[in-house]
Amino acid sequence: MWVYEKKLLYPVKVDTCNPKLAKYLMEQYGGADGELAAALRYMNQRYTVPDKVIGVLNDIATEEFSHLEMIATMIYKLTKDATPEQLVEAGLGAHFVNHGHDLFYENAGNVPFTATYIQAKGDPIADLYEDIAAEEKARATYQWIIDVSDDTSLNDALRFLRERENVHSLRFRESVEILKEERDRKKFF
Repeated sequence: MWVYEKKLLYPVKVDTCNPKLAKYLMEQYGGADGELAAALRYMNQRYTVPDKVIGVLNDIATEEFSHLEMIATMIYKLTKDATPEQLVEAGLGAHFVNHGHDLFYENAGNVPFTATYIQAKGDPIADLYEDIAAEEKARATYQWIIDVSDDTSLNDALRFLRERENVHSLRFRESVEILKEERDRKKFF
């Protein structure tokens, strides 16, 4: 299904070690509106949507996995040189005690990822509206992370991710209109 190219979708550079910023980014790594939840949600929903929009869900789910890879790279680069004391000061002490410098799917509040983040109603239009909301929440979170970040190199990649959320939202909106048109079309037998 996939061909993997060992290259990030967009380059990730960081200016300095910054565990506090890494903690904020964990929201997009393992949070309810993060990249993992989005990728899994869209992959799951594609089984119950009409053929006309399966490709949209599949394409966006795949891209969300590439975003997850970018976020993981950001977190790793921001923490790889951090001392245990710096991690504790940034609020990542419990994470460090449990996982060392490894990544773990949890949000910025250190709450582990849960399948309850993945919504699926079984109604294609309802699911797509949920997906639009998820993309808009992710866009807002990226903006808020940019607002608190002083890492200009990292902000470049964050802006890229924020704009991709806009594109995904638009594609889901287009999919809703396709399904509404299909639903409202008169049927002749």
